[in-house]
Parts: sequence; structure tokens; C-alpha cells
Amino acid sequence: MRFELYVAARYLRAKRRQAVVGLVTTISIAGVAAGVAALIIALAITNGMRRDLQERLLGSSSHVELMRVKSDGIRKWQPLIERLRHLPHVTAAAPGIYEEVMVSRGPRAGFALVKGIDPAPERTVSNLLDSITSGSAKDLDPDAQASAGSMASVANDAFSTAISAAYPPLIIGKDLAENIGAQVGDSVLVTSPQGELTPLGLTPKYQRFRVVGIFHSGFYQYDAAWAFTRLVDAQRLFSEPDVLSVISFKVDNLEHAPAIGRQIEQAAGAGFMTTNWMEQNRELFRALKLEQEVTFIVIALIVIVAALNILIALTMMVMEKTRDIAVMMSFGVEPGQVRRIFLLQGLLISVVGTALGLVLGYLAAWAGGHYHFQLSPEVYSIDTLPFAPRALDGVIVAAVSIGISLLATLYPSYAAARIRPAEALRYE
Repeated sequence: MRFELYVAARYLRAKRRQAVVGLVTTISIAGVAAGVAALIIALAITNGMRRDLQERLLGSSSHVELMRVKSDGIRKWQPLIERLRHLPHVTAAAPGIYEEVMVSRGPRAGFALVKGIDPAPERTVSNLLDSITSGSAKDLDPDAQASAGSMASVANDAFSTAISAAYPPLIIGKDLAENIGAQVGDSVLVTSPQGELTPLGLTPKYQRFRVVGIFHSGFYQYDAAWAFTRLVDAQRLFSEPDVLSVISFKVDNLEHAPAIGRQIEQAAGAGFMTTNWMEQNRELFRALKLEQEVTFIVIALIVIVAALNILIALTMMVMEKTRDIAVMMSFGVEPGQVRRIFLLQGLLISVVGTALGLVLGYLAAWAGGHYHFQLSPEVYSIDTLPFAPRALDGVIVAAVSIGISLLATLYPSYAAARIRPAEALRYE
């Protein structure tokens, strides 16, 4: 072990006449550890929030959506989809039509975005139909009408059978179902603003649906405000026969979604526009990024306070060890070596505190990910607190912590190097 490191380590271990110096040193190590652990936990939470939101958004929605610039819808869409699904970087395409409606059951009602889909293509661009927790999506298949009659003959409940035969199927989100008090097998009234023109004016259009499934994606915006039905039933409800409002696409590279969207626009021709998952959620991810940066700065203040404790501890140690420093310098120890002794002492304090903080931070992040903490989905959009610790964050936090701590050692180390042996030993 080099001389400077040996003396620095000995000063930290040795018993001192002034116990307060040892107490301040211990507080400094604990402060660094607390700051580093808090930073690791905070970064793990913000990374987890971003990861979960992105995964659930991309799993529940398409990567690119094609729409008409005007609100007249997409007509003659079958050959258009067939042509666009074979474009480079496009892996899947699905038709859809949606409109905001009111879904009610008795006196309880809620607003929802009802989307008419073809189940097989829809599963290739979104996994919401795979998150059904009650019921199933088989009634949305095109041949469901034929199978409904055969199932009705063996049904035990006559009333449920009549509903199944008369009303088109509907799949709703878990939170929407709780809001209106609906369960699988219940009938609900769907009111569309796209009504019919009568001598008394435009009247809303009513249609009863039967709830055949309830999905739970874990993303509140979808679970509380989305519903699915068959494409033909939605077109009939919205009085838009054989018209689409959107064609959804899945692409092979998420980061290139804007460029692929422009390619789809050009292939579709004039009068079309696209939007992608980045544009739809830009403000959300920008807010998460800003939150991460602010959190890092605020919690880094804990490390700065710990660095001030290191400054105080080393300054007091220089005052305590003035006689020892003078004796060493009289034996030929150079001022640069004395300076390095106290630099290394501050480095040891910061390294020990940083190591303890990293261990505590990653253990806490692991425990948080293992024991799921419940959140209010109405506020945070997700129902559990996610943790996603990254090794790179540990490297960055450790570098910042040690760097700040080393800055705090500059003054006491240079003060120790300026001690004059004759002045220090004059009255010894």
C-alpha cells in the first residue's frame, strides 16, 4: 500500500482525542449513502414509469395510424389495406372505426370510445383483446352470428339466450364496467351522437349491446374509456356503412415510426395523413424526462450536504493532526504527499458511502419490484409502482457522488499541505 493511502486509512481507523471528528465522519458516510440510495431508487422509479407506460401504450395501441385529412372517412379500404400492408417495414395492418359514445346500464352511465374492429387483424397491431379477464372475444369473430344460434339451443338461461341472439357483442374495460355496474352477459345501452335527422332535428341513435368480455390492460385511460365491437356493428351504429375512420399499422422499428408513417402517407395518396405513437404521447414522455432530471437535481442536494460534512470532518482532522503533519514534514514528507493523504481520506469516505448507498438503493429497488406497491390508476395511469434499476444509473450516480465529495476535500487538503513544521512545533 502506498504511503499516502496507508496514512489516510490509519487516520480513519485510529481512535481520536476528539470524538466529534469521528462522529462527523460517520455522519458524512451515512449522508453519502443516503443520497446515493435515494438517487438509485428515484431513477429506478422514473425508469420504471417510462418503461411501463411505453410498453402498455405500445401494447394497447398501434405504432402508426392512417386517417383521412377530411372527416369523411376511408372508403374502398379493402384494396388500400392490402396494398399498404406489403410496404417495407410494415408488419401488420388492421381496419377500425371509432366514435365517442355514452354507455349506460340503468341509471349509471359513462363515456367511452367504441372501436369497431376485425378481431384477427386487430390482434396483430394491439394486444388489448389478449388482456380479457372475464368472458372472451370469440363473439366478435365474423362467424359469431352463425355460432350464436347453435349455442342458443343449449343455453340454460332463456333470458340470456334471447339477449345473446338479439344484441351485438361488446367488450369493455374493467374500470368502465365498474363505473356502470356491468358484468359479462349484461345488456348495455350505447348512445351515439351520430344520430338520425328528423323533423325535430338531429336525434341521437340508440343501440343495445351485450357485454361479452371485460379487459384489464392496467392502463387506466384504456380500461376506463375503451370498448370494442364488430366492425359491421360499429358502422351500423355510427351510420357509416363500409367506411373506416382509421387504419392501424405495426412497424418493425419503433424509433423509425415517423419516417415509416411518411412512407405510408405517400403510398396512400393525396388526402391522407398519419400519426404515430411518438406524436400521440410526446407530452407524456417529455414530462417523464423532465421529472427524472428534476428528481436527480433535487436528490443530489443530499449528496452535496454530505460533501459539506466531509469538508467539515477533514478540516477538523487537519486541526487535530497539525502536530502529526508537522512531524511527518520534518522527517521529509513533501507537501504534495500531505495533500494526497487528505484527498485520499475524503475519497475513502465517499467510496465507502457510495458503495453502501448503491447496495441499499438496488436492494430497495429490487424489493419494490418484488413487492408491488399499489397506485391510484386514476392519477398515475398505472396500478402498481414500477421499478427498473439500470447499471448505467449506478455508474453515473457513483461518478457524481465521488466527484462532489472530492471537490469538498480540496480546501482541507491544501490547508494541510501549507502547514509549516516550525510554526506547528514551536510550543511542543
